[in-house]
Amino acid sequence: MTIRRAEEKDMEGINKLLQQVCLVHHKGRPDLFKFGAKKYTDDELKAIIHDDKRPIFVATDEKGTVLGYAFCIFQQHLNNNILTDIKTLYIDDLCVDETIRGQHIGSSLYQAVLAFAREQGCYNVTLNVWSCNTSAIKFYEAMGLKPQKVGMEVIL
Repeated sequence: MTIRRAEEKDMEGINKLLQQVCLVHHKGRPDLFKFGAKKYTDDELKAIIHDDKRPIFVATDEKGTVLGYAFCIFQQHLNNNILTDIKTLYIDDLCVDETIRGQHIGSSLYQAVLAFAREQGCYNVTLNVWSCNTSAIKFYEAMGLKPQKVGMEVIL
């Protein structure tokens, strides 16, 4: 397995995994997530692949098949009134193909993201996870992540 920055040739595999993530979210919160929707158009995905402020990492096999990905976004609040100027790498999305989970691909992707964040001088790595996605919560807890803040709602 190889972990590297995503390239345009990875788009088909990335899109397949984005659909899996969308379905997980739809099943957990059909009131919020549309069935069969696509998070990014192909043009949006191409732009993100080439945006150094939004690196995407892919795990691929020897044939170049995308096994998993991690979408990341650099965040920094320079000269903010209340927040310090720390540099954060936010994991917007991390997914491993549902048919091959349990082979440590996700943990390898996560460790690669941590190494990249350290190389880039980041203070921390953050992410959000939907409370209905209990398997993701367990995975992130096993990776050592702890709650930073909690989003709450009331449905009217």
